Order: sequence, then structure tokens, then C-alpha cells
Amino acid sequence: MSAVVMSGAPVAEAALADVAEGVAQLRAAGKGAGLGTILVGDDPASAHYVARKHEMSERYGIRSVDVRIPASASQRELLDAVDRLNDDPEVDGFLIQNPVPAGFDYAEALSRVLPYKDVDGLHPVNLGYLALGEPGHPRPCTPLGVQAMLAHYGVPVEGRSVVIVGRGPTLGRPLALLLSLKEPGANAAVTVVHTGVRDWAEHTRRADIVVGAAGVPNMITPDVIAPGACVIGGGMTWQGKRVLSDVDERCAEVAGWATPRLGGVGVTTVAMLLRNAMLAARGRAGLS
Repeated sequence: MSAVVMSGAPVAEAALADVAEGVAQLRAAGKGAGLGTILVGDDPASAHYVARKHEMSERYGIRSVDVRIPASASQRELLDAVDRLNDDPEVDGFLIQNPVPAGFDYAEALSRVLPYKDVDGLHPVNLGYLALGEPGHPRPCTPLGVQAMLAHYGVPVEGRSVVIVGRGPTLGRPLALLLSLKEPGANAAVTVVHTGVRDWAEHTRRADIVVGAAGVPNMITPDVIAPGACVIGGGMTWQGKRVLSDVDERCAEVAGWATPRLGGVGVTTVAMLLRNAMLAARGRAGLS
């Protein structure tokens, strides 16, 4: 068996087409869209991600605000930067690039972001709305990208068994909430396992869809998935200059659908971020 390769490119292109249309409508109404980022320290991987977000923002006509804070700064300086972007009328949404260096409290800074400016969809208020299934509030970008990929490639989700390996607040937990909602593209039986679960592979071997979200390179191997299942690598780890997925590339020999090591979920995450920023700008402008 050879899996259908789930490239993120066509999914991202569709989301970015929405962004381009939304920005054009904002301009026609005499408005614009602004996306801000706060990067603390000089971690190379984080700097790469932030640069990519700004590059894509400018490409699609979204004003870009890049705030840099040295690792030697204080938590107070981080909170002040959050306050400035909260108060900036030209910034419709922003994010704090995570992880932050030791000595900084990311949770405190995130909670200080105005919920409607939270383009990552990770603010406690927005995660609460997600848990309630309430539409119209920012949802987490990486889970949205995973859901869009499943829809694009025709992977059945409703009523199917989904096992997410990893319980982090960026992907594992919010994806479980998203795919269990009673709405299109969801309504699945979702199980969350992690490295602390004994015999976690017994769960993945029975699943229709397996999502690696643990940030452990090559954790999902061909022997822990069912033939014909869909396997998605959501967790990524930098090893030097090489990016490794949670999903072993050999899984494509067993699975029915599989994401590639590069060009999968990561591509869709940035597109969903820009889409969240555009939607925030439309909301501010009073456009439906």
C-alpha cells in the first residue's frame, strides 16, 4: 500500500485565497489589516517561524509589526509589549512566539492579550469558547490546519476513531476539542494519549486517524498504525537545521493517507494564522 501524500500546499492556498479576498474587501472599505508578533530571545527556530509569518503577511497585504525583546529583559517588559499591541489600533491581532526563554511566564503574558486580538486562538477565553463549540471566536491555527487537511483529502472524520498522541495546549488538547464538536468536519470519537500512557500504541493501532502531536521525532512508526489509516505529523522538532516529524516517513508504506516530513501541517498553520488576522480585521471594520 502507498499512502496518499497529504501536502499542505493546496490547503494553504485555499486559505490564503480567502485572506487575499478579505484584505481586498477591507481595502475597498478604506480599511486594512495588521498582524503583530512578539519574539523573546534569539532562538533560531522561533526566529525562523516569526520571519516566515511576516514574509507571508506582507505578501498578502497585511501590515506587519515585529516586536523583539532580548532574553535579558524582564517579564514586565514582555507585559508592556503586550499592552502596546493591545492598544495599537492598527494591530488587529498578534501572538507571542512560544516557547519563551527561561524566566518568562508565557501563560501570564498570553492571558494579558485581548481575546479578540488573539490570532493564535490560545487565550483561555477563546479555548473556552472552543470547548463550548461557540463560533465566531479565534480558533487555534495548527488544529484548524489539520482539520482543513482532513477535509481537503476526503478523510472521513464523522463517527470515526481519532487518536491524538500528545496533550500540549497548542495542538493536542485543542485539536481534541475541535474534532469532537458536533459540526461539519468533526463529530469524531477522540482519544488523547501521551508518553505517560501505558501501551499507548494499543490505541493508535485501532484508530482511523492518528495525529502525532508530542514533539518526539519518529515516535509514530509503521507498527503502531492500522493499515489504511490516516496518519498526520503535527509535532515537529528541530535537530540542527533539519526538521523532524513525529511520524516516521515509513508510515506512508502502511497508511492510506500520510503527511510528508516537510510541507505538511506547518504550511497550513501559517495560512490559518493569516486567515485569523484577516477575520479579526473584518470584525473590527464591521464587515460580516
